[in-house]
Amino acid sequence: MPYTAEISRTNPSCFLFLIDQSASMQEVMDPTDLQAMDKPMVADGRTYTHTASGKTKGQRVADAINRLLQNLVIKCAKSEGVRDYYWVGVIGYGGDSSGMKVGPAFSGTLAGRELVPISEIAKSPARIEERARKVEDGAGGLVEQKTKFAIWFDPVSNGGTPMCQAMTKAQAILANWIAQHQMSFPPIVINITDGEWTDADPTDAAESIKALATNDGNVLLFNVHISSNQSASVEFPGDESRLTDQYAKFLFNLSSVLPTYMRDIARQEQLPVAETSRGFAFNADMIALIRFLDIGSRPSNLR
Repeated sequence: MPYTAEISRTNPSCFLFLIDQSASMQEVMDPTDLQAMDKPMVADGRTYTHTASGKTKGQRVADAINRLLQNLVIKCAKSEGVRDYYWVGVIGYGGDSSGMKVGPAFSGTLAGRELVPISEIAKSPARIEERARKVEDGAGGLVEQKTKFAIWFDPVSNGGTPMCQAMTKAQAILANWIAQHQMSFPPIVINITDGEWTDADPTDAAESIKALATNDGNVLLFNVHISSNQSASVEFPGDESRLTDQYAKFLFNLSSVLPTYMRDIARQEQLPVAETSRGFAFNADMIALIRFLDIGSRPSNLR
């Protein structure tokens, strides 16, 4: 069966995040979603609770990506240091005064890098911020606690949504990586957007990503549509029946079917999934985004 290769320093895997940085990412999240962020949730074996605030979609996505990077560092940390089980890239796509812009989105000393081994990410955050979060007090309540929060990726919000260009860029990056890692667990691409593309239909580019393969299977392409409205999120659907518009159906059909081990993880999180479930979330609030990233980035077989 595919998607069973052991992930090791000799045969690492790869995560590539495509992040919508268009002007619409400046919208503030819905108040209902912000209230939900004050409720504890468990992801990756940890309980997270965040103080509600008027952050934009771009800021919320940046927080989720930075938290995920920290979790990946923790997964790879051993007594002798951080082992390079993963290579990670973050590609932003939006626009500026010169037009469409697609490229590496790390901040600090990693700026301009397309893919970076996890050990370099561990030692190279752009900065460390002090954040407030709520934690359980052991008596059924919540107390506010200060915590250190590493920043590798900052939000940017400008211009249109050149999704096709971003996926074309991703295909080129991963083709080069796979040529050097044929025995590895296939790369996982997670595209996070709040709107429709503004350049060209990304179907061909998306299919070219999914056509790439290691000896363990094809590259997995997942899509997350984040929302600022109050509609219920749809996570890992097995068909189009609960999707309310054509764009949602389009992204669903671009997304890869979940491998067996990911379906098992989703069931452990009490999410209803079927053999046809795809790596897609529609109208995702930040709770759903964090859960999606958690499930989509858990290793199947980490040595």
